[in-house]
Amino acid sequence: MADMYAEHEKNEMLSFEEMDSFKKEMETLQEELNNNHRIDQNLYLEFDVKRGLRDVNGKGVLTGLTEISDVVAYDLVAGNKVPCDGRLYYQGINVVDLINGLKDRRYGFEETTYLLIFGKLPNKQELEDFIKVSHEFHDLGGRFTRDVVMKASNANIMNALQRCVLTLYTYDNNPDDVSANNVLRQSLELINKLPLIAVYSYASYCHFRKDEALVIRKPKPELSVSENILQMLRPDGHFTELEAKVLDVALILHADHGGGNNSTFTTHVVTSSGTDTYSSMAASIGSLKGFRHGGANLKVQNMFANLYENIKDRKDEAEIEAYLNRILNKEVFDKEGLIYGMGHAVYTLSDPRETILKEYARKLAEEKGKLDDFNFYESVEKIAGRLIMEKRHVHKEVCANVDFYSGLVYSMLGIPEELYTPIFAIARISGWSAHRLEEILNAGKIVRPAYKYVGTHVGYVPMEKRK
Repeated sequence: MADMYAEHEKNEMLSFEEMDSFKKEMETLQEELNNNHRIDQNLYLEFDVKRGLRDVNGKGVLTGLTEISDVVAYDLVAGNKVPCDGRLYYQGINVVDLINGLKDRRYGFEETTYLLIFGKLPNKQELEDFIKVSHEFHDLGGRFTRDVVMKASNANIMNALQRCVLTLYTYDNNPDDVSANNVLRQSLELINKLPLIAVYSYASYCHFRKDEALVIRKPKPELSVSENILQMLRPDGHFTELEAKVLDVALILHADHGGGNNSTFTTHVVTSSGTDTYSSMAASIGSLKGFRHGGANLKVQNMFANLYENIKDRKDEAEIEAYLNRILNKEVFDKEGLIYGMGHAVYTLSDPRETILKEYARKLAEEKGKLDDFNFYESVEKIAGRLIMEKRHVHKEVCANVDFYSGLVYSMLGIPEELYTPIFAIARISGWSAHRLEEILNAGKIVRPAYKYVGTHVGYVPMEKRK
């Protein structure tokens, strides 16, 4: 709040008297807000409100159907649900098999995008043709880069992505056509332009806000998405095969996660209104930015920075446990009582994305000489899961989710923290595109859940009689 006042004073050059009056007026408005929007929490139970669109057990309320991806946390055994190691399917194919199936082919994010959108794995010729089409959509154009990406730079690249995606509407000759064919064209453009927008926006921020040299590299048609991200981002443009492979795997794992996650549900909700592709994608980016969703990977990294500062012997499990207990007791870090990266709304025994990424994180740590860091993360994962179960009296396993190791992976790849969540968006826009097309092709109704009014009807009071 103090920063807001300072900025207001700077911009408007208010006198001390005016500034004091402004502060008091704002405080009054804030008090009015806090006094008049508090709903009795017992009413949510009384009316059986599915807060967060979840039932009392935390299971999501069924609001739609999809063939794009499936998130599995239980097996049915003799009619009973039995917790199992999590499984994630893209168009019916287990993501573990998808990654293992690459074998001698190093990169698979492009193939994954094809699978999500078109519902089947491409043969060799189909994949080659798809990549050729994708390369045609890479170029942002000098005018857009200069007039949009480089203007009004800021540290939050997610906001830059939203602004640039919305502005692409202006550069589209047919922006409001929501036919499947046109939306496919727009989606492929956005999928292929988003990596450039993210990297260029970060370069703009570094140049205009941190006074660093401005280096802009174009993507190379012979390189994969993960390779191009690294070569565009790094000052020397160099990277190892393992680095590009690990980033490719991270992109595959983040590409989709069912229709009910917050940003993908946002895609369905906004698409159902009949709006344009750019508005829909910008809304989904806004959802992903939140620390309870895509922004969680940065929250995990901030938490680990705090752990590094306060745990002297990172091999001492007793010391680790003691500090994690203090986090859970809301004594340290952000005092929210949460160990970020632990637990998931759907998965029980394990998150398959975390399991896969953890193994690639180990390989990368070996190459980078960072095994001590990896081992510390692994110790925190093991101890945190047990502590949360004990302190929260949770009877099901508490597993780490994909955000737990993604920050470590990105830090070892030299990706700046400002790009952690944008990398997630670069991957997830493939899933958003598939879900938007699914919503359009199935011509569903506009999404409109119910909210029950629990206020009181009162009579209108003329201005002169108001207190």
